[in-house]
This record gives sequence, C-alpha cells and structure tokens, in this order.
Amino acid sequence: MPTLAALDEQGGEAKLVTLQRRLGASRELLKRTLLFLIDARLVLRNPGYGHPMRPEYLLTPAGRVLAPACARLLKRLDRLGIEEIGLKKWSLPVADALATADGRFNRIRAILSGVTPRALAQALRDLQMAGLVERRLIDDSPPRTEYRLTRAGLGIAPLVRALAGTP
Repeated sequence: MPTLAALDEQGGEAKLVTLQRRLGASRELLKRTLLFLIDARLVLRNPGYGHPMRPEYLLTPAGRVLAPACARLLKRLDRLGIEEIGLKKWSLPVADALATADGRFNRIRAILSGVTPRALAQALRDLQMAGLVERRLIDDSPPRTEYRLTRAGLGIAPLVRALAGTP
C-alpha cells in the first residue's frame, strides 16, 4: 500500500531510488515489493527505461485506479496516528469484516480465511487500542464477547472497501 501511494504521489511513475528515499525502505525489500506488485499487474517496469531521466516503474491502468485509494487510506491512518497498526497484515481485513458482519470472534474468523485465532485476537486488540474497535461483553448465558467498529473505525471502512474494489 505505501509503495502504490508513493507511486501515485509521483504521478504514477518513479525510479527505484526515489521510492527508496520516499519510503525509507531497504533496496531489497522494495525490490521484492515491486516484484509482487508487478505479478499483481499493478506496476510494470518501464519498457523504455535506460535513459537516466526516465522512470523505472510505472503504474498500470489497474494500479492507477488502486493507488489513489491507497494514498487516501494512508493519509487517514496517519491523521488518526495509527499508520503502524493499520499497516499490519490483518488489521484492515479485520476492520473490513467488522464493517460487513456482526462482531463475534468465530464469525470474523470464518470470513477471513487463513487468519489464525492468535493473529485475529492480536488484530482485534491492536484495533481496540487504536480506537477503531470497541469490545463489548454481553451478560448472557453463557457470556459472550462482540466487537464492533467505533465512529473512527466506521470512518475508515469506506476507504478499506475502496481498496477491495467493492461498493
């Protein structure tokens, strides 16, 4: 997400060194990220690269659609002061799941294939500490716990949905 946002800020094209400085990432990590984005058909290597003034990487048409959504979401997370938490692997998928379903732990886990119980619990704790999720204990027999998005969490939900490409 940060790489797509950085490419968007550069007008959809940039050199590796420019992205490296902008993101503060190691050269190897950035190269791996760019290879992943190339495989996902969001970024491509400039076929005309070779001249020192030409950019090395370009956003594809699909990347040009997704990159502005990434930039908007990163700005919102930064404004809330939770960019680090928002960029963890399961934080945004959990927030998205809570925006579309009730907040029972096992229901969220069923929506998110591949999430372990430990990873889900950690993501919920992180989102709760960030003020995006509220945990409610329901006095029932047996007692149960439900999670739901707070006002701030509901504010980022449309931005996360935009990344997923769903209405």
